[in-house]
Amino acid sequence: MKKSLGTGRLEPILFTSFNTVFMICLVLVTLYPFLNTIAVSFNAGNDTIRGGIYLWPRVWTVQNYKAIFASGTIYDAFLISVARTVISTILNIFLTTMLAYTLSRKEYVFRKPITVIFVLTMYFSAGLIPGYFLIKDLHLLNSFWVYILPSMISAFNMIVIRTYIGTIPESLLESARIDGAGDFRIFMKVVFPLCKPVLATIALFVAVGAWNSWFDAFIYTSSRQNLSTLQYELMKLLSSTMNSNSNPNVSAGVGMDQESARALVTPLSIRAAITVVASVPILLVYPFMQKYFVVGLNVGSVKE
Repeated sequence: MKKSLGTGRLEPILFTSFNTVFMICLVLVTLYPFLNTIAVSFNAGNDTIRGGIYLWPRVWTVQNYKAIFASGTIYDAFLISVARTVISTILNIFLTTMLAYTLSRKEYVFRKPITVIFVLTMYFSAGLIPGYFLIKDLHLLNSFWVYILPSMISAFNMIVIRTYIGTIPESLLESARIDGAGDFRIFMKVVFPLCKPVLATIALFVAVGAWNSWFDAFIYTSSRQNLSTLQYELMKLLSSTMNSNSNPNVSAGVGMDQESARALVTPLSIRAAITVVASVPILLVYPFMQKYFVVGLNVGSVKE
């Protein structure tokens, strides 16, 4: 009896100790790539080529960041990316939720065929060239709205939100209807506020996608510098750095004085700095949505 009692007291201690060690190891493994990227971004480019940079810069410099912000276009591109991300997220959330609510209503006779049409768009696409000609025929080339209009509705997000709306008690909607509320008022006053967890999750997905996108700027607005996005400008900077450092002697700093070699940026160092610059804005937003993230994703993924 005493042996059994002692074992019962020991098990929680062992579990807590193992769980603590495991979580610490998991945090270290998760944080190390990002901390290493920060260290490389603050390390001299020619020294980074040698390798061996872990959690702290070996030759401290801010030249990599100076190279990124040396161009005045980077600030305008940042504002375009912010405007694109904010507007795309707001419109996508509102319009997709409105569509999801409509297709969740059992009395809507066309909800199944329309849902099938939206689902098909997730698996079949016309391709890049037909898409380009469609944008051209809509007169969206070299326009800011080419970033907004094509992304206003998402089939996947619609399905997730519609499933979440299905968890709202029907009696709650019927009570609002008995009180004289119409469908739009029910949507705005009842459904939309109750969908806050899943909407926060979807908003994070949409915002990250819009912030990281650069290919549409390359395809549709490359001839207008004032519409360039931050990611596209960073991609061009990385490409030019790789081309300028294609000579191994130049990359290693051979034939340069110490100051010039220290100021040299390499593809590896500039890529690390670009990663930090592109990630920080999203990382600042994520903590405000984290409390909704797990709940919204889990509940929204439950099948009706």
